[in-house]
Amino acid sequence: MTNVPTTGLLRVPDGRLHYEVRGRGPLVVLVGAPMDARSFEGLADRLAVDHAVLTTDPRGINRSPLDDPEQDSTPELRADDLARLIAHVDEGPAAVFGSSGGAVSALALVQARPDLVSTVVAHEPPLCELLPDREQLRASTEDVIATHLSGDHVGGWRKFLAMANIDMPPEVVGEIFGAERDEQQIADDHYQHAHMLRATGHWVPDLEALRAAPTRIVVGIGEESGGQLCERASKALAAELGVDPVLFPGDHIGFAHDPAAFEPRLREVLPN
Repeated sequence: MTNVPTTGLLRVPDGRLHYEVRGRGPLVVLVGAPMDARSFEGLADRLAVDHAVLTTDPRGINRSPLDDPEQDSTPELRADDLARLIAHVDEGPAAVFGSSGGAVSALALVQARPDLVSTVVAHEPPLCELLPDREQLRASTEDVIATHLSGDHVGGWRKFLAMANIDMPPEVVGEIFGAERDEQQIADDHYQHAHMLRATGHWVPDLEALRAAPTRIVVGIGEESGGQLCERASKALAAELGVDPVLFPGDHIGFAHDPAAFEPRLREVLPN
């Protein structure tokens, strides 16, 4: 199943945003951070049979260059980007599916521009500040960042996976993260660790604003994410908002691993 997207570059005050639009119908935005538009292609193709589907590379990643490549990527800036993109395609208000750091971006969008968002599906946001071990997680985050920036790419990922409570055999970590990378992958990995990870993981949601917003908020958790950091954070967010979390097929990136299985569950929680 393929849907040839319309692509564009939207100029924002401090850079350019690569975006893609597939299909026609009610607007659905699929967004990650640091994951770019490519991670959502399979899911976007399936939804585009009866939706307009907007995907994007987040600021500073891949095809969305910043004027100042050393500028940090905060949830507030990424929310502003999403607001500009939704206004630009002029198909809103939107339903927004955000995963990982993209879920944090989507929640920040609800706080800033609830008028643009009818429903947000926040899939496994890493909201460390909602957890009782937040101080330890802050220290672990700094250790992960320092290890990456020291040049120990694989060691940094080992520490990240340990912090995230993701169990992966050492040889598999070496195979996945020790593989040869091209210049763009190296640049994106640097930007994620130097300028995105801290601001995303340390973000504190305005829970009163989220509760008061007219936007419907769905908190999603992967069925295979039991015991992981993002499951704990998602459950904490759901409890604060007084909603029951919704289980989705797969793990933290189930939408990318098996979009065919993920799509029907997502459709169940999208607006009718």
